[in-house]
Amino acid sequence: MTEPILEVTGLTKEFPIGGGFGRRKETLVAVDDVSFSVLPGEVLGLVGESGSGKSTTARCVMRLIEPTRGTVRFAGEDLLALRGPRMRRVRRGMQMVFQDPYSSLDPRMKVEDIIAEGMVIHHVRSGAAARRARVRELLELVGLRPDHLTRRPANFSGGERQRIGIARALALDPRLLICDEPVASLDVSIQAQILNLFKDLQQELGLSIVYIAHDLATVRHLCDRIAVMRDGRIQEIGDRDQIYGAPRSEYTKELIEAVPIPDPIRQREKQERGAALRRAAKAGPPAEVPTPAVAKAARP
Repeated sequence: MTEPILEVTGLTKEFPIGGGFGRRKETLVAVDDVSFSVLPGEVLGLVGESGSGKSTTARCVMRLIEPTRGTVRFAGEDLLALRGPRMRRVRRGMQMVFQDPYSSLDPRMKVEDIIAEGMVIHHVRSGAAARRARVRELLELVGLRPDHLTRRPANFSGGERQRIGIARALALDPRLLICDEPVASLDVSIQAQILNLFKDLQQELGLSIVYIAHDLATVRHLCDRIAVMRDGRIQEIGDRDQIYGAPRSEYTKELIEAVPIPDPIRQREKQERGAALRRAAKAGPPAEVPTPAVAKAARP
């Protein structure tokens, strides 16, 4: 049996809130006992509304923030037990693509320096010539041109900036990408291009991906399995066909119902059908009507 490349067990993150001036200190549980695994070459979608704990889960997995408790194992290593050089070595194998391509790139740096920064920090491909050659390869891989090397982020569109962010994440040859809503701030037409790019990269490089999204519309094309989160907990997890075809959780059913359909006529029919079902559910089961024989017998 293939061992998971990423295994998360009982992950919990609590944030202190309130307190001070005699008030009692309280705790916000942002991630509550979350467990999942990702196999080599698999794409797992982590889906839920804003505030459901998806991004906090991703940051705990990457140790950008420290979880309150739980375990995170990557390629057999207990990430939460690692420190110093060993932690840096293991983390080379897992990289993150952030949501906002406008704030995740340093506006003062040239594209070449942005993409090569990780190679410099981790002493990969020593020498400026080797690093520049690798940056050129990465630019071509994500659909950008070599003459973009000397430009700065302000010269690019949102979709192009996100491609730069993806190239930066790939610079250290990771085995796992964690993508935190990477198309949420892009136009719909650009979203499709970036999703196709992720799919091509996954197939070409054999990457494992945790793909975070706030709805089910963007994950069906890309993900092998889907975990649905709400209020910091996983409501259900299953393969793509099961989640879309036979969801067990009422919350998952609501998310699927909320996915828009490009055809306006079908979308209106879907909305009307959903409204009718909600009215029926609110009204409860219909009252039992007696048959004529029972009604006659019931007369005084």
